Order: sequence, then C-alpha cells, then structure tokens
Amino acid sequence: MGVAGSGKSTVGIALARRLGVPFLDADDLHPPANIAKMAAGEPLDDEDRQPWLERVGGWLADHRDGGVVSCSALKRAYRDKLRAHCASARFLHLSGSADVIARRLAIRTAHFMPAALLRSQLDALEPLGADEAGVVVDIDRGVDAIVEGVLAGLRHGTRRG
Repeated sequence: MGVAGSGKSTVGIALARRLGVPFLDADDLHPPANIAKMAAGEPLDDEDRQPWLERVGGWLADHRDGGVVSCSALKRAYRDKLRAHCASARFLHLSGSADVIARRLAIRTAHFMPAALLRSQLDALEPLGADEAGVVVDIDRGVDAIVEGVLAGLRHGTRRG
C-alpha cells in the first residue's frame, strides 16, 4: 500500500517473485471511468473506489494461500474492506517523503496517474494502525533492501522493515 510513485508495483513484483506467489497490480482492475477520471487530474472519491476495492478483495479471496497485490489502500476503511474478503491479509506500507515520491513521479512515464494528484493521495493517506497486521518500510533505498526489510518484518512480527 502507499501513494502513487511509492513503488508498489516494483516492490510487489520483486516480493512476489521472492515468495514464489502470484502478483496483481490493482491498477489493472480499475474500471475505465476511474482511469479516465484520474487521467483528467481528478482524484477518486470513496464511491469511485468501491467497485475497484471489491475486485481487489475478490482477487485476495481467490489467493488466500499466497499472493501479492499492489493497491494504494490509502484509508483504513479501504483496508477493512479488503480484509473482509481475506482476513489474513497483511499490508506493506511503502512510506516516503513527499519530495522522494514527487521525484519518482516526475520521471515516470506511461501511467494514467498524474503527479498533480500526489497531494490528494498524501492528504488521504491513513498509516497502518497499531492493530493492523503489516510492516512499514522506508522507500528511500533499493528494491532488494526493501524486500529484505519486508521479509524480516514479517518473519519477526515487527512494524518496521
């Protein structure tokens, strides 16, 4: 989980490979109306996200034995909806400064999510609660180091990876 440009897809793919499980980029499940709205520079609202979260939750339910999905899951309510489909879901919060993320977005090409929406995502972000299963990882390091941090955090039940 995390805002646009935090590395969800890149880290998710690397983590799934390391674990030997399937990977899904939740962006692939957005309805066309959501993609058009974001591409036009308009942030999604909770109503826009509901069918998308249902699709992501369905994928998680179908992969209870293992899978990695990259999904913004910015709010606790969104994560609760995903956990309603798969109670064993654990979240990896890819956390970083607005400056680091803005630099990443500035060089990203061929994605429907414009950098102009970063502020709306940062404003909406609700970090993992103390009662939510997961790990928080700083993104200001290489992918391999992030994956190692995630795996160590999951193995040892720590909140920071």
